[in-house]
Amino acid sequence: MTPYAALGGEAVLRKLTKRFYELMDTLPEAKACRDIHPKDLSRSEEKLFEYLSGWLGGPPLFTDKYGPPMLRRRHLPAKIGGAEAEGWLLCFRQAWAEVIGDNALGAALLPQIEALGQHMINQAA
Repeated sequence: MTPYAALGGEAVLRKLTKRFYELMDTLPEAKACRDIHPKDLSRSEEKLFEYLSGWLGGPPLFTDKYGPPMLRRRHLPAKIGGAEAEGWLLCFRQAWAEVIGDNALGAALLPQIEALGQHMINQAA
């Protein structure tokens, strides 16, 4: 079973990405991350959903539309430092806890998400 199927497929992944961006829009600790995003988060939410779908073993929506992810390269125009990465990770962890829960799937996937968040840093402290 893929992680995509294990977490509940499209419906649950949509809830996760929706909650993620709600948190980014409201948590003071995520302000630095929020500030590097567009005012309207709907396109960002859709792209994260599409990326996670394929990354988790579901339909490869992002690569079908945009090609290889190359996430760090795609994010180079945004100044991402420690505060931005930590805000993003905080929102992801909290959305995961609220929507998916703390389980074996989280134990397997969240360290990879943490590493991805740190990899996106492109500005020195």
